[in-house]
Amino acid sequence: MKKILIITTNHATLGTTDQANGTYAPEMTHALDAFLQAGFSYDVASINGGAVPFYGENMEGDDVNTRIFNDAEFQSRVNNTIPVNQINIDDYDAIFYPGGFGLLSDLAEHALTASLAATLYEKGGVIGSVCHGPAALLPITLSNGQPLIADKTVTGFTREEEVDFGTINDIPFLLEESLTRKAAKFSKIQPWGVHVITDDRLVTGQNPASAHGVGEAMVALLK
Repeated sequence: MKKILIITTNHATLGTTDQANGTYAPEMTHALDAFLQAGFSYDVASINGGAVPFYGENMEGDDVNTRIFNDAEFQSRVNNTIPVNQINIDDYDAIFYPGGFGLLSDLAEHALTASLAATLYEKGGVIGSVCHGPAALLPITLSNGQPLIADKTVTGFTREEEVDFGTINDIPFLLEESLTRKAAKFSKIQPWGVHVITDDRLVTGQNPASAHGVGEAMVALLK
């Protein structure tokens, strides 16, 4: 059975503001739905451990999010995440970073988490991320000294989507710009459309609508 490590933020606000934030629940639950349908198992980790700060838990009409978010096993895992310093990366076949603005303030520059991801990728593992999740790819450096995304095409939450969402003035940094500077290519489509990029064993999705597609693409690689 394949096993996925889902790594979430501990940062519970939008940047340095007091606006509640963290991990956007549907981006986690929709990808997880694809993993579970494939028969995969999962753990949830964060830098410090403890409960995941969520927003978007109660999205009206989102049956997938409601079903998974209210599952007792899921709640146990997201309220008791494993600190990354206790993770044995050899136990996992893939890492998934769900989005949400929180990780712009912690996972975007966390050396230990980046090192674990590099180790997993270099042993043949799969890495996936969606929306703001690709911020966690920025600090990942391979053993040859090259950034993971230096020769990759990636996508992520765009400047236009930040403007539409009203967050452009509060984010710690603009993800599209940072990915464009470090990756071989940044790919995007019209705001809010489904857009998933697979490059080797790296999968990225542009926005919340792309979360299930990222999960499915990761499943395809792992099978």
